[in-house]
Amino acid sequence: MFMDVPTGGSVPRMKWGWHYLAWAGIPLVIGLALARYAGPELPAVAAKAEPVVGSDWAHHLASPLGLFLLQLLVLLVVAKGAGALLKRLGQPAVIGEMAAGLMMGPLVLGSLLPGLHGALFPASSLGPLGMLSQLGVLMFLLVAGAELDLGGLRGRRRFAFTVSHAGIAVPFVLGVLLAIWLYPEHGPQGVGFTAFALFVGISLSITAFPVLLRILADRGITQTPLGQTAIACAALGDATAWCLLALIVAAAQATGWVPASLSLLCVVVFIALMLGVVKPWFSRQVIQPGSEGRWLLGMLLLSLGSALVTEVLGIHALFGAFAAGVAVSSNAQLRGLLIARVEPFAVTLLLPLFFAMTGLRMRADALQGSDLLLCAVVIAVATLGKLFGTWSAARSAGMGNHEAWKLGALMNTRGLMELIVLNLGYELGFLGDRLFAVLVIMALVTTAMTGPLLSWMERWKVRA
Repeated sequence: MFMDVPTGGSVPRMKWGWHYLAWAGIPLVIGLALARYAGPELPAVAAKAEPVVGSDWAHHLASPLGLFLLQLLVLLVVAKGAGALLKRLGQPAVIGEMAAGLMMGPLVLGSLLPGLHGALFPASSLGPLGMLSQLGVLMFLLVAGAELDLGGLRGRRRFAFTVSHAGIAVPFVLGVLLAIWLYPEHGPQGVGFTAFALFVGISLSITAFPVLLRILADRGITQTPLGQTAIACAALGDATAWCLLALIVAAAQATGWVPASLSLLCVVVFIALMLGVVKPWFSRQVIQPGSEGRWLLGMLLLSLGSALVTEVLGIHALFGAFAAGVAVSSNAQLRGLLIARVEPFAVTLLLPLFFAMTGLRMRADALQGSDLLLCAVVIAVATLGKLFGTWSAARSAGMGNHEAWKLGALMNTRGLMELIVLNLGYELGFLGDRLFAVLVIMALVTTAMTGPLLSWMERWKVRA
């Protein structure tokens, strides 16, 4: 599902990652060479356009459209190059794209080449990138919700319910306990401990359902009992985690008990309407040949309308787009239409912008030397919570010891869904700069460790 790099033609497969990285230098060199013309002296340079070669080019490059196109070019090439390189190393391409987004921000590029970073990503130019990245996340969550076909669990619901909720509950409780230690230093001003602790707990509880599908497909275990069980647990766990997150955001955003109760009631009514009315209606529809365009337009309008409703309710537009996807998930034709038409555009073009915006949100001084210990503690708590919670529930439900550990390793995958949650918390003010950076690193590390951890468990089984 995630950002595979085509390898057709006569170019050897091994060279694609390096080709992307080589091409990435072209827009970077352009930006570096022309950055001095895009500064405050631009009007003076443009006034002397005749004797200065290329001053017109520099003027057009410094225009909002020219700079926006240059940013798109740089971000896409770097993201795809990093994704191809990581895929050659046995990791999902999305991990490389996530890491590339962080490298393009102030934390890495801004620290190493501050002049180049300031020329490519001036603060005044980030508004259009941010809006386009939000649209990409809305479209991605529409598809992700459509892939959560909870009606297709077929006999695994009880097991999936037990394991997925244990895999949420244990890291959630550990996250709340961790928040007691974090709050005095990392709690943002004006945010109460309860809201802070609940958000930290839910941040450690997320499993990235789409990235999990990619890992299962890459390892060829999608159709195995372990793969099917992991899909069922991740699907049910994702649905529950997003409902909990919506309730937490609604309660935290409201002021006083009456507004909070009203917000929670509105959220419950909205979810009930989407699941009890809209979803059954979509499940009965039959798509006639030639009408795909109208149905696609209808689903996009539903997604945007639902996003607007949840934004007005105070729980963020992302939940509405996800709920719209869940509403159409029971219709295989509509689900396939979204995957075929919407997903490639959102995943190929728009999501790398979201990764970049995650990196651009970080300050150059977001991480301090003492935060390395904090990173290690947060990664350990998040990993142990997922592993132990999933393993204990799977063992109590009758799964073998080795398979239960492997299931826990799969549930520890966080990836893109975790970044979406963290960006939401940062926008709403639940997370400060330092803790946001630490949790983003935790999302990258826990996702990247899934493949190696599974391989180690398989070798351990053989030796045993």
